[in-house]
Amino acid sequence: MRPPLYEWDGLGFETRSVHVGDTDAHGYRARITPIYLTAGYRFDSLQQGWDRFTGEDPGQIYSRNQNPTHIVAEQRIASLEGGTGAILVGSGQAAITTTLLGLAGAGEHIVSTATVYGGTQTIFERTLPRLGVGVDYVWDWTDEAEWDAAIRPETKAIFTESIPNPRCDIVDVAFVARVAARHGLPLVVDNTVATPYLTRPFEDGAHIIIHSSTKQLSGHGAGLSGVIVDGGNFDWEGASRAYPGITDAPAGGRSILEKHGRRALEVYLRTGIVNDLGPALSPLNSFLLQQGIETLALRVDRHRDNAHRIAHWLAEQPEVGRVDYAGLPDSPHRELADRIYGGKPGSVFAFSLAGGRAAAEAFYDALRIVSRMTHIGDTRSMALHVATTTHVGFTQEHRDRLGIDDGLIRLSVGIETADDLIADLRQALDAVAKA
Repeated sequence: MRPPLYEWDGLGFETRSVHVGDTDAHGYRARITPIYLTAGYRFDSLQQGWDRFTGEDPGQIYSRNQNPTHIVAEQRIASLEGGTGAILVGSGQAAITTTLLGLAGAGEHIVSTATVYGGTQTIFERTLPRLGVGVDYVWDWTDEAEWDAAIRPETKAIFTESIPNPRCDIVDVAFVARVAARHGLPLVVDNTVATPYLTRPFEDGAHIIIHSSTKQLSGHGAGLSGVIVDGGNFDWEGASRAYPGITDAPAGGRSILEKHGRRALEVYLRTGIVNDLGPALSPLNSFLLQQGIETLALRVDRHRDNAHRIAHWLAEQPEVGRVDYAGLPDSPHRELADRIYGGKPGSVFAFSLAGGRAAAEAFYDALRIVSRMTHIGDTRSMALHVATTTHVGFTQEHRDRLGIDDGLIRLSVGIETADDLIADLRQALDAVAKA
């Protein structure tokens, strides 16, 4: 009798989505990964405890920074993205904050594309400055001169989203990666909306990938989680800027880079920022994340087919003034949508009602199948009025520049029957006329 296969390198995306990380570490033959509800772990000896705290032994210390249930999801996501390792944390916001605080400290600086998600911009403008980390935006990511003007000697990273939320204004990661390489900076890409099923930013030159894995990777909306994936492809030692947490060695010891090589960033964040700040994920949520990843490819195909059909339908409705979906023929991002995403760039986009705030309110309140809520990437379709929710704290000038007008609705298209979703949207548009 041949033993089960546990080495999945080189196999297909769908196979790895289901199997990577599988193990029978305890010999119980459980087919599904157990939920390890434990805070800590016993050491065999004083020496083992010492070795684990000094990083010589990579075994368990405390569930604040590693848990056996997490390891399966971490290995699976790292495999799907093509990274050397991954770290699960409590949310997507925690993943962003952990990564950027690991790269930049007080007096240092991040440069980001301007159209990243509103919650991310809130971190950049409210929380990071309190810690002494500055952030500047590049509004036209295709303009190399604008990048050069924004990047300073104290800049420590570039941040972008592969498919920005809410307006689906696609970023060419390969272009931004060339800018990052020219300046010797690590490129951090939020790949939440696209998922590794549609694009893998490491293949385009990115160095770190972030997901709010609550969203598309899970798909069910049952538990928060976030993940940081290390590409293992940035030259920390040869970088023009200092990353002392990775490259500096303690007295008489070796640096994290010397100990762990291509996994240096992952180990540094796990044993440093994650351990110290404690954005721990529940093992139950890690288990739920694994269940979602198993059907990622199937779900994303249905999501994007539905979104493609609905976006084209919305573009034909007289009540709709504008549809921000890169797969439309007149979208300024159509070339990228075709080249990178086969013309179907995910399932999150926005559209604006011609009647402004009053029309948006009448439409929004009339929805019956589409849920009114702040979430994306769920099997269920969801809508959000952006100006009064995720961007409510922004100035009018900032919202105007981002194209967030009072009639804008963000739509996250689920896997329901497309005809039913269109019927719900149609009756909500009819409610605008009645109002």
